[in-house]
Amino acid sequence: MKKKKREHLPIYGVGPIYGVSIILITVLGIVLSLNGLLNLGKVSFLKIPFVILGIVIALFGFWVWYSAAFRIDKYITRNKLCTDGIYAWVRNPCYSGIMLLCTGTLFMANNLILLILPLIYWIFMTILMKNTEEKWLYELYGEEYKEYCRRVNRCIPFPRRRK
Repeated sequence: MKKKKREHLPIYGVGPIYGVSIILITVLGIVLSLNGLLNLGKVSFLKIPFVILGIVIALFGFWVWYSAAFRIDKYITRNKLCTDGIYAWVRNPCYSGIMLLCTGTLFMANNLILLILPLIYWIFMTILMKNTEEKWLYELYGEEYKEYCRRVNRCIPFPRRRK
């Protein structure tokens, strides 16, 4: 039996899996830190810079997420590849925004040990995207998507590279 081609991607993709996972890990890490189980990583002389940096990263993450969250479903249901707006800066802005929000929150917790988590989030996101949504998008859009991938980062928002 021939495999039926999708009309369009699922609206939420694997986002709930990624988002819920890293939010829970972030909360768990902060709770462990607050309960003294990760005291080794606490650095009191960096508290104010870490809090300020954390707020900036979290606000940027919220902006990245918000810039994508309420518009992508229109592109998905019309079966059109979104490459403008925040999608010209990062291919997965909803996931990246959540990752940045969690990273900012971790900075505010003022514990160096917790700062290993953003690297884990990035690895998890990369593996998840390569094995799910990127395959789906390449199947649907072919060379158009491949060219988009050459110009735009997967995880970290950054201005578009030239062709």
